[in-house]
Amino acid sequence: MSSAWIAGLRSVALNMPDLAQAESFYTQVWNLDVAERRDGAVYLRGSGSDAYLLALHQGGPVPQIRHVTLRAHSADALAAVADAAVAAGATVIAPILPLADDPAGGHGLTFKDPHGRVFQVVHGDLQRAEAAELQDRPLRLTHVVLNSHAVDDTQAFLARALGFTLADRTVAIAFMNCNHDHHTLAVGISDNDALNHIAFLMPDFESVMRGGGRMKDAGFAIQWGPGRHGPGNNLFNYFIDPFGVVIEYTAEVEQVDAHYQPRGPEDWKWPPGRVDQWGISPPPGPGLKEAQRRVLFAPD
Repeated sequence: MSSAWIAGLRSVALNMPDLAQAESFYTQVWNLDVAERRDGAVYLRGSGSDAYLLALHQGGPVPQIRHVTLRAHSADALAAVADAAVAAGATVIAPILPLADDPAGGHGLTFKDPHGRVFQVVHGDLQRAEAAELQDRPLRLTHVVLNSHAVDDTQAFLARALGFTLADRTVAIAFMNCNHDHHTLAVGISDNDALNHIAFLMPDFESVMRGGGRMKDAGFAIQWGPGRHGPGNNLFNYFIDPFGVVIEYTAEVEQVDAHYQPRGPEDWKWPPGRVDQWGISPPPGPGLKEAQRRVLFAPD
């Protein structure tokens, strides 16, 4: 089920109302490390090989998503995406160029889909030797969920522009696959095109649970979880950061290959009152649902 062009998810860039407060939260509470600081921006890494997972920029009064960054398999794959994205209806913001102002370097292409979501695709960016897995510390990003007022159109765009395939579809989400992770991008059915949430992969079950306890100790209640999803079979705890961005600790994401058979909404039904495999946690409340439609892409 892998994409011929996209190897995986690298990072997400956000505008934050208070950069210092955002850095403090994501390093001291969420457990990322500072990779680099530049004028008006801080880059935060996990314990995996990616140069950084979050690029936080000083922004205006509300948080915004700037772009989602994916990594191409090769320079040829990056060139293929440039052609395919335009053919699928994308607007090129920046053609393939050296990313001299990005601490990870490499070459990158930035484009906007027909509904205003911005993607950056990179190749040759800096990667480092993975540190030993650290309990309770994120390794990498595993997926990003983006809302769509036109899910079928967005699903088709991701397939045509980036080579993603549908892993599963529920009544609420289309799960899109590009590598062995069950899903890397997912499309949430909504009335807007906001960022739904960003998921950070933890080393194991214990780390997801310890992360939940640490967040609670810091005053950030678990908004949904602990639980185990259906599609992806992953463990989860969801939170809202100090600015309203929804973030998830997850682990044990299902690994899939070409033999995986996509399933539809009829295959993903739960008994009444249950919204995950375990049924321990109550369903997501109105606060989380509102936060999942609040963070919009920054305008050009």
